[in-house]
Amino acid sequence: MSFGNLLKDVKARIRETDIETLRKEIDAQKGKGGNGNGAGPILVDVREKDEWTEGFIPGARWIPRGFLELRIEDQVPERSAEIVLYCAGGTRSALAARALGELGYTNVKSLAGGFSAWKRAGLPFDRPYVMTQEQSLRYARHTMLPELGEAGQVKLLKSKVLCLGAGGLGSPAGLYLAAAGVGTVGFVDDDVVDASNLQRQILHATDRIGMPKVDSAAAAIAKLNPDVKVVAHQTRLSSDNVLDIIKDYDLIIDGADNFPTRYLINDAALKLMKPVVDGSIYRFDGTVTTFLPFKGPCYRCFYPEPPPPDMAPSCQEAGVLGVLCGVIGSIQTVEAIKVLLGIGKTLSGRQLVFDALAMKFREFKRPHDPTCPVCGEGKKPEDIELIDYQQFCNIRA
Repeated sequence: MSFGNLLKDVKARIRETDIETLRKEIDAQKGKGGNGNGAGPILVDVREKDEWTEGFIPGARWIPRGFLELRIEDQVPERSAEIVLYCAGGTRSALAARALGELGYTNVKSLAGGFSAWKRAGLPFDRPYVMTQEQSLRYARHTMLPELGEAGQVKLLKSKVLCLGAGGLGSPAGLYLAAAGVGTVGFVDDDVVDASNLQRQILHATDRIGMPKVDSAAAAIAKLNPDVKVVAHQTRLSSDNVLDIIKDYDLIIDGADNFPTRYLINDAALKLMKPVVDGSIYRFDGTVTTFLPFKGPCYRCFYPEPPPPDMAPSCQEAGVLGVLCGVIGSIQTVEAIKVLLGIGKTLSGRQLVFDALAMKFREFKRPHDPTCPVCGEGKKPEDIELIDYQQFCNIRA
């Protein structure tokens, strides 16, 4: 059989769609909120990388034809899902549609005319962020994970994360965010590096004692990953500056060591709809949880009122096992990456507690409080007012 006859036979056995029908389905899908609700077709581009970099149909997932059978189950596990495959002209996508049918996918179509027809019709297309050769090598262990892939790594490179504090938790979190390729990492801290910090704050070094912590963090990350932009906020958060500082970030990692800052960032993050990954440490114990704005509990649902100051001594007063910071800060970074990429199950509504002496993790359910003064029933982000938390927490400034 000639290839022409083979292709004719394949096209007779599969279903095809045209660009006008696909365009209408995409427009209808946008009106319903996109693929997140399961409506509309899943677009899969089966072309090679050099073709993909020249442009792709908005919303398409890229799986090269040579890897389609290997990766499709990770990308589209539901075999009844509506899938539209496309290539440059419709030949490779037709053969790919036949292959998916043999794998048990029951609702697969090939786009007649492919991407070439889409472009000729003057329809919009996107161009991907193209990683350099150095980036492809650096992040190779990420991009081979089906849950991340090159698209996930690019998303990390475009992401912005703010670390509250460049200390015990901000150190491992900042370093692993930078190593993971999160494009912008900010630090809020008004302190300077002290010799007593070096037992746990691994961002800093002996030759940087006396340097502002945010500058020391920038120096350390510059040596680790030149892809990462570090934004230094050498200040203390207040109701006057918190909204301006956090507004441009996608996510906040809270490693603050005091209640006023925790309550303040909780309310400000809710107001601007920013997710917060919260971590705390004390002696040999640590906790981590994730707050997704108006999709679960917030910090005030956990702790409506702070404990009296004499019931909550600081690490400076009670001490902390240095390596505990690495455990908790690393878990915070795992949560941050999951939220940024929209993968896995987060700790929203759950609190993970680690006991280093017993080497035991425990998990506690933390439900949303419908009476919460900031995120309870009927509350809206625009209604949140930032207050004087030094007075609220009864702690001296």
